[in-house]
Amino acid sequence: MKRRLILPVLAALALSACASAPTRYQPAAGPQAVGYSEYRIEPGRYRITFRGGPGAGIEQVSDYALLRAADLAIAEGYDWFRVSDRFVRQAGPDNGPRLGLGVGGGSGSFNRHGGSAVGLGLGTSFNLGGGPSLAATLEVMMGRGPKPPGADVYDARGVRRGIGTRT
Repeated sequence: MKRRLILPVLAALALSACASAPTRYQPAAGPQAVGYSEYRIEPGRYRITFRGGPGAGIEQVSDYALLRAADLAIAEGYDWFRVSDRFVRQAGPDNGPRLGLGVGGGSGSFNRHGGSAVGLGLGTSFNLGGGPSLAATLEVMMGRGPKPPGADVYDARGVRRGIGTRT
C-alpha cells in the first residue's frame, strides 16, 4: 500500500520541478513566460514588466525591471530614467488546495445485471510549482544630461553596474 502512495507523489514532484521556470534576466517568450517585456508609450517613455518564476522574491523581480529600464535607456542614448509609476502583482496561481466533487452515470456492459450505474468522486489537488509568480511593472521616462534630484530617478549606467553584476 505504501508503494502505491509513494510512486504517484514522487512522479508529481518530478513533474512540478520540470514545470517551474527559473527566474533569469531574459526576454519573455510569451505573455505568461518568465522574463521582461516592454511597451513603448512614446519616445523616451516605456512601460516595463518583469515576470518572475514561481517563488521569485519581490526584490528580484523589482530589480530586474529596473535593470531592463537601464538597458533600454543606455541602448537609446539616455543617461537616466525616472520611475513615474510602479506596482507588483501576483501573476500566477495561488498555492492553496483545491477540492472537487464529481458525479457520473452510465450503463452498458460494466454492470452485469443490465442496469445503470452511478458514481460519486471526491478529489483534491495542490499546486506544487513553488508558489505564486510575481510581476513588477514600471512606467519610466528617460532623459539626457545630468541626473535630476529625486528618489525615483536612476542613473542608467549605475543601475547597470549595480544590478547587472548580480544577474
